[in-house]
Amino acid sequence: MRGLLWLIGLFALAAGLAVAGRYNEGYALLVWPPYRIQISFNLLILLLVGAFVAAYSLSRLVARTMALPRAVQQFRARKRRERASQAIYDAVRLRIEGRFGQALKQATAAYEANEAPGLAALLAARAAESLRDEERYRYWLGKAAEHDGETRVARLMTEAKLAVEGRRFDEASERIAELQAGGQRHIAALRLALRTAQATANWGEAVRLVRQLVKVKALSAELAEPVKRRAHQEGLRQRAGDSLALTAYWQALPRDEQRDARLVADLASALIAAGDSGAAQQAIETQLAHAWDSRLAGLYGRCEGGDVRARLACAEDWLKRQPRDPLLLLSLGRLCVQSQLWGKAESYLEASLAIAPSWEAHVELAHLAERMDRTDVANRHYRAAAEQARA
Repeated sequence: MRGLLWLIGLFALAAGLAVAGRYNEGYALLVWPPYRIQISFNLLILLLVGAFVAAYSLSRLVARTMALPRAVQQFRARKRRERASQAIYDAVRLRIEGRFGQALKQATAAYEANEAPGLAALLAARAAESLRDEERYRYWLGKAAEHDGETRVARLMTEAKLAVEGRRFDEASERIAELQAGGQRHIAALRLALRTAQATANWGEAVRLVRQLVKVKALSAELAEPVKRRAHQEGLRQRAGDSLALTAYWQALPRDEQRDARLVADLASALIAAGDSGAAQQAIETQLAHAWDSRLAGLYGRCEGGDVRARLACAEDWLKRQPRDPLLLLSLGRLCVQSQLWGKAESYLEASLAIAPSWEAHVELAHLAERMDRTDVANRHYRAAAEQARA
């Protein structure tokens, strides 16, 4: 439609000019001695317009001809950039596809074309590492380091990640330290640091990192709990035999981490082994006041010394709320033995066996029978304990 309107307009303009030309009777006289040329004014106008158009076209042709070498250079440069950009794209795609040799080739081509050289070097390094080519991996990491202004953080993250995957944890620690020194504490770096801390048994650092990841909502509390528990178990193990060190370590923990029943059981066992049953008793009572745990109730009977009658009264109070807990009944039997209440001890131990047979209850009954000179009964419980342990 637009073309038709232009055509109509041109015809109208031509018609107008033809009509206007009929009423123009002027002429032009050109004198170049000894020549005289007389032409109509309309023809002169047409000749001038034609000469302008010809001169303009000629100048444009000359300019285009002069600019042709530069245009060719720009065209070739543009094609090279397009090929280099395609090489970067292909390197990423091929690495994802698992074609590491081709990915390395394309990344090398992009680097040689100076297209994002830092990124190309990193892609080549990752492809070489996937090929287990240590020499080329180190070579391309060196090339990437030459462009740190562009890709320093990416290079350090790549080195740290590949070092962790290759179980080169000392190298990973160095790269993560460089990242943190530069103020880089993003989530991926924290996760790498956590894996490194766990692998190198740096449990104090592991706990700190887990807390930080939970704080920024990069790790759920459910996933963080086993890591913190393992770290604290190692911390308790390293302080085994020293009740003061165990107590100091425990008191330094946040309150929510002290509510882990399995961790309280490990603490209580360590304190009992270190000869501090009083501290173990307090830890167990505090946790059971917060939430019931059968394992802790079973450990309560292992506490010795101190006010045994008070412990017995406390355990009997728990029994009112947990009347069928076999480990609590086992602890009550042991506490009664410590209080020399033989008949009561026997009834509690037999009740524990009736609910859930265990070799521990059989052993305690065997010891009790020996105290009361009932050798046949003791032997029977020893045999039952052996059979239960093998089962």
